[in-house]
Amino acid sequence: MRNVVAAMAMGLTLGWVASADAQEVPPGRYSMQKSDTGIARLDTETGEVTLCREKDGELVCRMAADERAAFEREIDLLTKRVEALEKAVKSGETAMKPALPSDEEIDRTMSIMERMMRKFMEIVKDLEGSGDGSTDGSEVPQKT
Repeated sequence: MRNVVAAMAMGLTLGWVASADAQEVPPGRYSMQKSDTGIARLDTETGEVTLCREKDGELVCRMAADERAAFEREIDLLTKRVEALEKAVKSGETAMKPALPSDEEIDRTMSIMERMMRKFMEIVKDLEGSGDGSTDGSEVPQKT
């Protein structure tokens, strides 16, 4: 008998603690408000409102009409983007190939580089050939 009383006392204590914990839950992400047609659930992070009704013992929730339209527009936009990406993948357009220069551009560049090198070599020959003539060839002039 003492065991039964002790078990009941322990059960009541645990039940009281559990109900106290349930009442002291800090506000969460969702806020629920009772309305004439059911319950309005507000998502405090996104501002989204969902309308909920009890149907056959279950709570059935649906988005508000204006949010549903925005949701549908976003789905349509994403669907179009996915279709465009799939089409690009099938046609091979997604692989970015570097634009190589044409033969004319290469020829023009090589011509410019050749003229620069010829001018440079002329300058080097002028510097090598220009001396004051005071050396008899035994000394190497300082070129710094």
